[in-house]
Amino acid sequence: MGTSASGRQSGARANQRALQESIKRLIVDRGLVPGSPLPTEFELMEELEVSRHPLREAMKALEAVGIVDIRHGYGTYVGSVPLSALETGLAFRGALSVRGDYADIRNLLEVREVLESGLVGHVLAAYDRLDFAALDEAVAAMEREAEQGRYAPTEDWRFHETLYRPLGNDLVLDLLQVFWKVFNALDAQLPRADDTPVVTAQWHRAILEALRAKDEPALRAAVDEHFRGIRARVATSP
Repeated sequence: MGTSASGRQSGARANQRALQESIKRLIVDRGLVPGSPLPTEFELMEELEVSRHPLREAMKALEAVGIVDIRHGYGTYVGSVPLSALETGLAFRGALSVRGDYADIRNLLEVREVLESGLVGHVLAAYDRLDFAALDEAVAAMEREAEQGRYAPTEDWRFHETLYRPLGNDLVLDLLQVFWKVFNALDAQLPRADDTPVVTAQWHRAILEALRAKDEPALRAAVDEHFRGIRARVATSP
């Protein structure tokens, strides 16, 4: 009896996954874009040959990850697929890592470092589109806060966002924001190294000045120093 019930549950889960894949395939095959309306519930039931209950369960699951947007009273639309699910998962793993060996946090930092280091050439290529005034304002705000012994996380992200937005790659910006937000949420629980508010501001000032001078070796060195300081905080297990 138990085996039979377990088998039915396993089969139901497989059917749900297949149904969700069918809905995603329908969206792709029809060339729908974020904001496009999906067929009505009745039309989907007929086309996918499924009853109302499993269809609604599938839609709820797809809504949870941003693939569809259910607007009650209006219909169902293709979602914008935000990275909130990725952020939630990474935040949870990071929270566990704080109480473990920091391995997941180190891995997260490594991915972010690889991404930002790899963007150095792209940023220099976009030199004429960079907002140096906004970058300088962000660093200056960090320096003012540092004089009072305070970090400035809002200005820190403002600096990175201003730096990479001219690249025109929203996915890169979204990924970097997820990585940044996850680490920032864990910041107070991590040990400090030599990243005092003053030193943190200095890292960003060095990046800005190397960029302003179009000095690629200096820029790469400044980015590396920035991440070296962050890595030092989680170099060993707690």
